[in-house]
Amino acid sequence: MSEQITGAQALVKALEHVGVDVMFGLPGGAILPAYDPIYDSSIRHILVRHEQGAGHAATGYAQATGRVGVCIATSGPGATNLVTPIADAQMDSVPIVAITGQVASGSIGTDAFQEADIRGITMPVTKHNFLITNADDIPRAIADAFHIAGTGRPGAVLVDIAKDALQSMTTFKWPAEVSLPGYKPIMDPQAQAVTEAVALIAQAKKPVFYVGGGVIKANASKELMEIAELVGAPVVTTLMALGSFPDSHPQHLGMPGMHGTVAAVTALQQSDLLITLGARFDDRVTGKLSTFAPNAKVIHADIDPAEIGKNRIADVALVGDLAHTIKALLPVLKSAFKNDRPDLAAWWQQCNSWRERFPLGYDEPEDGTVSPQYVIERIGAAAGPDAIYVAGVGQHQMWASQFVKYEKPRTWLNSGGLGTMGYAVPAAMGAKVGAPDTVVWAIDGDGCFQMTNQELVTCALNNIPIKVAIINNESLGMVRQWQTLFYNQRYSNTDLHSHRVPDFVKLADAMGCVGLRCESKEDVDRVIAEAMAINDRPVIVDFSVHRDAMVWPMVAAGTSNDDILVAKSMAPIWDSQEL
Repeated sequence: MSEQITGAQALVKALEHVGVDVMFGLPGGAILPAYDPIYDSSIRHILVRHEQGAGHAATGYAQATGRVGVCIATSGPGATNLVTPIADAQMDSVPIVAITGQVASGSIGTDAFQEADIRGITMPVTKHNFLITNADDIPRAIADAFHIAGTGRPGAVLVDIAKDALQSMTTFKWPAEVSLPGYKPIMDPQAQAVTEAVALIAQAKKPVFYVGGGVIKANASKELMEIAELVGAPVVTTLMALGSFPDSHPQHLGMPGMHGTVAAVTALQQSDLLITLGARFDDRVTGKLSTFAPNAKVIHADIDPAEIGKNRIADVALVGDLAHTIKALLPVLKSAFKNDRPDLAAWWQQCNSWRERFPLGYDEPEDGTVSPQYVIERIGAAAGPDAIYVAGVGQHQMWASQFVKYEKPRTWLNSGGLGTMGYAVPAAMGAKVGAPDTVVWAIDGDGCFQMTNQELVTCALNNIPIKVAIINNESLGMVRQWQTLFYNQRYSNTDLHSHRVPDFVKLADAMGCVGLRCESKEDVDRVIAEAMAINDRPVIVDFSVHRDAMVWPMVAAGTSNDDILVAKSMAPIWDSQEL
């Protein structure tokens, strides 16, 4: 007769079966039965200071490693504190599984203590979710959850388990296979679509590779390099795709979008073919959608058929895993190019002229304060392309995307779709746990940092020595930039007064970390070197920077990419004759 164990023991055993090595969580009443077998498990549990930190840590772990991240919380407020990181992971197609306790099944729907319908709450922001009320169902639910989260288009999956299911006795049965009749991701594109895509590429005079985060999710950077060099067209990589194609490669025009390079934005606008790989025509890339790349035909390759035609109609749809898709395209392209290779010389002449006329750069502050772009540039130079850089949301995020050079996938982590302030510190924690031998820098703003910095206590106590650069402009910087440009400098509620309150150096010391401060350009390299030399504790560096530095270029929200701006003059750089 098979051994009888509790549902809680079955849960932990199931997590061990799927290969979980670490999870981030915080116990409470409804999930407490699960914490007893966790005590004896080989799985490392990291006790966070807030459930939101657990969710973002799971995301950072998943983004850095490509594996499914795991977070665990109790019912009610414990579960609802996971909603933001769950939504964040789902928007950025990050594979995480969130496990939550629920009140006993007989109490569901009675407004019992710490009850929340977390399944209903998260239904719109998960790839799938489960409510388990029978202990026998736990192993299959975990197997299914990890399969769904990590295959196809990755995403967030929630498993909510009633307390009595955790306490009941069951016989552990691991499913021999995952059988989900309604869930069968398409891996290989249709042969006819491949032929049609190659025909469009062969005819194009102004093609551009528009590369999104799906390339990184599919581990298809090698294949991207091969097809990009074969076709010879310009490559632009979105905020979520930085590192999928080396910044240093001569075909790389940079990042497109609201704060993209002039060359990348304008190449998309003027192209006659968008070879779209794992991108979703996000509004931050397209600007006013009706004016985006008006003369371009579209090849759209994505594993999620729901993305094809969602925002922009595709002339050719390639539904499938991107690595498989590119591998299918390559031999057909090589055959087509044997006799008639496209001549892109004139197109490159145009693209290079934009790149030369409008390189990324910044002005040094006239008042002698430190340029935030300079600080971030120097961190990138010191840590190099093998480090992992994790950004919060706002100006510092954009500067980190612009002035750090990304050469490899999974070295740039940020909250792209949801734009979650407070993401950086816990996500950096998760990334460092997943890649313990890699230098991890969180580049954060003073506003973002104050939302989740309590997880530095978690880092200090668990030997997770991340490095945090606070780009301290005493403001909610991106909002202040908009107030400067669009609200007549009426700075309503964007002043954080964070030059000394809190004192970030003292705060770091109080949390068991090393705190450093830098207030002059001359000290930037020295302080970064000091931070780089400390590897036994977390390090927080408070960089006091120029308050009114702005992110340029900029496409104002709701305007056409043709109206891209590069300075406070707010005059578009192009007129109709130039384009």
